[in-house]
Amino acid sequence: MHAYLYLLIAVAFETFGSSCLQASRQFTRLWPTLGVIFGFAGAFWFFALVLKTLPLGVTYALWSGIGMVLIAGSGWLLFGQKLDAAAMAGIGLIVAGIVVINLFSSTARH
Repeated sequence: MHAYLYLLIAVAFETFGSSCLQASRQFTRLWPTLGVIFGFAGAFWFFALVLKTLPLGVTYALWSGIGMVLIAGSGWLLFGQKLDAAAMAGIGLIVAGIVVINLFSSTARH
């Protein structure tokens, strides 16, 4: 179970880092730029811990899927970015894929 907790922590760091990347305005603002470095360093540290237990392919699929959903939400909440129906449908399919992997794939179990 630690692997999934570490994965969620890694995704949280990645979401923070990506949000700071948007706020840094191409690395022209100091504090958001430092947030990028901190966020991605934490993300890769915890991602490496996850890879001790879970296989890379499934882990990366979960990381990218969960991260994309959170980043879309971050863009909407923090930066006023809009999502159209097609984007929402695509995000729904990604969430469905994450659920399928976790409920039905023996690859995701450790």
